[in-house]
Amino acid sequence: MSGSITAGTALRTAAVPTRLSYPPWRVLAAGIVWLVLAGLTLQLPEAGDFPRTAVFAQGSAVIGLALLPLGLLAGRLGTFGTRLRHWSPWLAIIALVLLTWELVTAKFDLLPMPFFPPPQAILEVFLDDWPKLGGSTLNSLILLAGGYAFGVGIGFVLGVAIGSSKAVGYWAHPVLRFVGPLPATAWLPLAFFVFPSSWSASTFLVALATGFPVTVLTWSGVAGVNKAYFDVARTLGASRGFLILRVAIPAALPHVFVGLFMGLGGSFAVLVVAEMLGVKSGLGWYLQWAQGWAAYANMYAALIVMALMCSSLITLLFRLRDRLLAWQKGLVQW
Repeated sequence: MSGSITAGTALRTAAVPTRLSYPPWRVLAAGIVWLVLAGLTLQLPEAGDFPRTAVFAQGSAVIGLALLPLGLLAGRLGTFGTRLRHWSPWLAIIALVLLTWELVTAKFDLLPMPFFPPPQAILEVFLDDWPKLGGSTLNSLILLAGGYAFGVGIGFVLGVAIGSSKAVGYWAHPVLRFVGPLPATAWLPLAFFVFPSSWSASTFLVALATGFPVTVLTWSGVAGVNKAYFDVARTLGASRGFLILRVAIPAALPHVFVGLFMGLGGSFAVLVVAEMLGVKSGLGWYLQWAQGWAAYANMYAALIVMALMCSSLITLLFRLRDRLLAWQKGLVQW
């Protein structure tokens, strides 16, 4: 009896991943690297004129000086301290990348300007050109939100209808097979001709890029629901509407979220292309404008904003999925 209990305990212990311990010296090392970056940025002579060098060095020094005491107190900071120690290697790597970037551009001029501006040149864009860059980001978010909402709404309703009705599937399957595989960017010339404005055309293209994966994954999720769930619900007197709203859709939500993630990536790509070719605002337009004026620092700044925006939206979608599908955590590892 005791042997079986011991074996069961061992199995449960092995099934639970052990928490890794992160030594506090890693946070201190990251702080030192940031201080080295600040010192070399200020001390080494520059190959050009970069007005924001001092600001860049001061910011690096502030980060380094903040990490030193945080590293000493990380064990007393609870969850924040654990996360800080966990991400400390990345903090050090970011500082090393910035240091290398600074040396090969601003200090030793190993990469040609203006194609490879130093970090302080990009910082100058964020500090001086933030009204135009911020306005472009806001316009992109508004356009993306409108098109994504339309695509998700139509795709979700259509996917549920196809998965739950053979008649709808009969008419919708050929259309999806014919139109769906075409990339949304292939519809650019026709969309800008048919729609009254470039904004409405871009909204349509974003919705098209979002709607196809949401439709297919929702349809797959609804069609793949265990038939026993429907049988049990019918035995209890459930109506057809109840079967769809309370049985099929909740069971299909994992597939729906896969479609939402795929649609978000596709819609973001289409958004940038549409803004480059037709819309007179947004991050895609800002990229085109920066390239036309050979303002490569502005172009890199816009790329950084794009990466942060897309990453933030995906993170928000993950948080929404974790909240709505909390019941699934014990069944599916994510």
